[in-house]
Amino acid sequence: MIDVYFTPTPNGHKVSIMLQETGLPHRLIACDMLAGDHLTPEFRKVNPNGRLPAIVDHDPPGGGAPFAVFESGAILIYLSEKADGAFTPTDPRRRSLAHQWLMWQMAGFGPMQGQAHHFVRYAPEGKDYPVTRYMNETCRLLAVLDRRLSAAEYLAEEYSIADMATWPWARAIRAIGLDMADWPNIARWFATIGERPAVQRGTEVKNAPNLSSLRPTLSPEAWSNLFGANMLKSSGV
Repeated sequence: MIDVYFTPTPNGHKVSIMLQETGLPHRLIACDMLAGDHLTPEFRKVNPNGRLPAIVDHDPPGGGAPFAVFESGAILIYLSEKADGAFTPTDPRRRSLAHQWLMWQMAGFGPMQGQAHHFVRYAPEGKDYPVTRYMNETCRLLAVLDRRLSAAEYLAEEYSIADMATWPWARAIRAIGLDMADWPNIARWFATIGERPAVQRGTEVKNAPNLSSLRPTLSPEAWSNLFGANMLKSSGV
């Protein structure tokens, strides 16, 4: 059994999609980041970085004590290996492509878009430079993705963990006012993956309507847990 410390963000949905695709036994442990569930000393034992998602495998390969894995990309690789290489291509070139595009998502498409979300949706209004900076970078990365998908049906030429990692972040552009129709190759790929039953099951858990709005309303305590003093204090700052 795999415990999944989960909140329905794009990073969380990467993992829930993979678990539905592989059929690995698991249970979702709902975590409320607004309430600070990710800041507790107990959760730091699972993920020293204090971010979601994270997993604990109670039946790890090779046996032994339960094994914790953090960072969503590392979790996808771990789950693929646990499921006998599922959704990682066996062909060496395609396998490398899957890893390259997974790293692209982890290092660029997710973090840069995450900054766009912060300044567009959460930061005090009037911060024109960071909004422009991160929206431009998000659009640049979308153009990179669209070009890749003009040349291949999937990122690694076959459906893989790279697509699972990228798909939820492509869906998230709607929350910052971008229209996927502007990138037709992404739209084609997005629709095809969205028809997979495992993807539909893996994304059934959604955020509350408030958090899905363009400008969510956060209490001072929730703000502190996500971005402020409580977050820093839990890290020992």
